[in-house]
Amino acid sequence: MALTKVLITVKTCPTISSKYDELVCTAGFREDGTWVRIYPVPFRKKAYTEQYKKYDWIELDLVKNKSDFRPESYRPSTLDTEINVVGHIDTQKNWLKRKKVCLGKIYYNLSELIAEAKDKNIGTSLAVFKPTEILDFYAESVEREWNSKQKAALAQQNLFETKFEVVKKIPYKFKFRFKDNQGKESNMMIEDWETGQLFWNCLARHEGNEQKAIEDVRKKYFDDFAKTKDLHFFLGTTQKNHYVSHNPFMIIGSFHPKIEVQTSLF
Repeated sequence: MALTKVLITVKTCPTISSKYDELVCTAGFREDGTWVRIYPVPFRKKAYTEQYKKYDWIELDLVKNKSDFRPESYRPSTLDTEINVVGHIDTQKNWLKRKKVCLGKIYYNLSELIAEAKDKNIGTSLAVFKPTEILDFYAESVEREWNSKQKAALAQQNLFETKFEVVKKIPYKFKFRFKDNQGKESNMMIEDWETGQLFWNCLARHEGNEQKAIEDVRKKYFDDFAKTKDLHFFLGTTQKNHYVSHNPFMIIGSFHPKIEVQTSLF
């Protein structure tokens, strides 16, 4: 059994699936810098030692996910597949080692990337994208509870196993508005687990005041990341929307080292 080594850079907000209950989509880079998506992973039910963090190197037995046409999509060989954390890349020297793995191929033109996604001979569904200008970061209200179909699926599964606390649904979508290098303006949702977790942490700190929590999340992503960091997006498509949406991509993670100031030698 050949194990695949992956640097985890993406963990999305947990969703509820009728087949597997609560799931997280994770993605990252192989040692050669190519993308791989790992789905499904019942992440919160994994042993603590297997609950990998971002920028952990993990090793596991991966097979192509045959129910997903996207070329980067793989899955653990079984849902009980052992996931071993074998290393971690820190932020030393302004993310130098992370940059070497993650920034091998960067897109600047969104239309070009979308065309590549829709080309059935290429089908790109994961990418690093560098926005030319960040215009805004904002929240939109969404449903506050999991829908009845998702709740029914959970109730059915919990009849047969020890009940665990299901993650709360975030009642907002967070979005970036930005321009690419052609001046094309886009609004794109960010589905990063860390964004949702930041919202919950801010909400607790503000004793349930949602507007103050949203303001704090915006400060982090707009005032800090967008204005003071060399911000890149990790973009991914959903299987359902890959060929049908005008723009099938959403932001599934951010890469944000400090902006490096070039000093003159003369």
